[in-house]
Amino acid sequence: MFTIEHEFDATVVTLVDEGHKHLQEDVIVSALDDCVTIAQYDPVRRQENLITLSMEQISDLRAALDLPEGMYRVVEKKV
Repeated sequence: MFTIEHEFDATVVTLVDEGHKHLQEDVIVSALDDCVTIAQYDPVRRQENLITLSMEQISDLRAALDLPEGMYRVVEKKV
């Protein structure tokens, strides 16, 4: 299950683990103008873990999801 919320400066997607075993904490993805943050609470350390990705990293991730194993570089076409 997931939710989508549009806030003033970000779109926030929350991913809820509905599996049957070993449920994980919710993952919160916030898309801002210049970066994307991914947060998840760690109950063992009692703190939130935060990862920040640049828009270039998001673009690479998007491309990587549809490619086979290997090393790649995304190059923009010049018009």
